[in-house]
Amino acid sequence: MTLPRGFGTGGASGEGSADVERMIGRRVEHMGGLITLSYIAAWLATFGGTAAGYFYYPWAYPTNSGHFAFIVLTIIESIGYLFCMKVTQEGSRVSTNGLIAGTMGIIAILTVLISTFVGF
Repeated sequence: MTLPRGFGTGGASGEGSADVERMIGRRVEHMGGLITLSYIAAWLATFGGTAAGYFYYPWAYPTNSGHFAFIVLTIIESIGYLFCMKVTQEGSRVSTNGLIAGTMGIIAILTVLISTFVGF
């Protein structure tokens, strides 16, 4: 990879990861918190969408259908979150396994509680 003038050691392919990081900005492997916040926001938006059916349009959006949609969409979001976190950590020394497990565990528990107690 050829870096722009002012980056690298000046030799052929002598660029280091610090030079590449300085050139493109923040490294993706350090964005676990942002990805986690995005996952939580997507889950809350999913609940908000199904909650509109639970509370405002109960005659048009049956509760069982809302629960099914909420659970399936939560599973899809969780798989996407897991893939995003694992891909960004690939080849890195940064380990966010605890963050992933904690976040997905809390979301799973809240999903079960919401599906059990909301709308019935």
